[in-house]
Amino acid sequence: MIKKILFSFFLFLTCTSYSQNIRLSEQAEVSVLTCGTGNESYSLYGHTAVRIKDLPNQLDIVYNYGTFDFETPNFILKFVKGDLQYFMSVSNYPSFEYSYRYENRSIYEQTLLLSLVKKQQLFDSLNSDLQSENRFYTYKFIDRNCTNMVVDKLNTILGDTLIHTQKPVEITYREILFPYSKNHFWEQLGINIIFGTKVDQKAERLFLPFEFLEALRNTTQDKKALTTETKTQFEATAANYTSSFFNSIYPIIIVLLLIVLLHKKSINFIYFGFVGLIGVFLCGVGFYSLHKEVMWNYNALLFNPLYIVFLFYYYKNNSKKMIFWGKIIAGLLLVYLLYMLNKVHLYLMTPFIVAHFIFLGRIIVTQKKNSH
Repeated sequence: MIKKILFSFFLFLTCTSYSQNIRLSEQAEVSVLTCGTGNESYSLYGHTAVRIKDLPNQLDIVYNYGTFDFETPNFILKFVKGDLQYFMSVSNYPSFEYSYRYENRSIYEQTLLLSLVKKQQLFDSLNSDLQSENRFYTYKFIDRNCTNMVVDKLNTILGDTLIHTQKPVEITYREILFPYSKNHFWEQLGINIIFGTKVDQKAERLFLPFEFLEALRNTTQDKKALTTETKTQFEATAANYTSSFFNSIYPIIIVLLLIVLLHKKSINFIYFGFVGLIGVFLCGVGFYSLHKEVMWNYNALLFNPLYIVFLFYYYKNNSKKMIFWGKIIAGLLLVYLLYMLNKVHLYLMTPFIVAHFIFLGRIIVTQKKNSH
């Protein structure tokens, strides 16, 4: 890791010192690079970068707003809180392409049809950011990432918000995100549990690379296309995806079915204790984090922190209190179900909803009989 950081540092010094005060030639090309998805959680949604190519100046470099350092102190806590610093980096294009070829991730290029003046403005602005505090920014999943940092930069240079989502917007952020993780069940489940109401809003903001690519295709300036036809620099070999039992919803269904059928107090206590702790976590993160995506998380009605209170009386065999808290949790669960009816991730949560209703209903009925 240290060698990689040192290499990147010297490459940064070389590129920035070389690019300072360069006047681009008439042959200069400015393009947006869209890179394909990967298998790691941070690469599931692709990547966006800007390429400046000017052969007379022996220049072919890529500006990348999506750089972060895994060795940042308290990396996970900073990421969860929402104050993790991403930064802009630069590399030569051959190295950039090699790294994505190595990872078997496609690279698509759209050359921007800008005047030389606009190209120079963009080039100077990118270099200015690279050499100042603007190089660093606080990452936000929807509002500040490698894609919309480029969108905002281009719109600033163009002098208007030309690049935007197609209006009227009919799809939510969650609906856009959902297909990207279709072959990664556990990531899909985790993402949809931890995200709250913001991702159910209409996707007014361009925030993913391939949505940006499509927007560029449809963007015009003075009734002329803003980009050339999309060029494929590298087409990844299609992965032979094989469905797996363990990479699906079926293990969850089986585990929940066993819990329901066995109906043992010790197992119920462990499971719903775990569920309650997830609820505490969701509520805690909602207050702690600066990420708006995790605030107001209605999944806390399913993974309800009140289960901790309920289980206390469950352990004490206090029928009256169990019935009281059980009805409250069941009522909140019903509210959750009604709210979820039009949500794309309903099927992910359905096994939990059914199991929790059976668990609560059975205990409430049993305790009522015992109390008579």
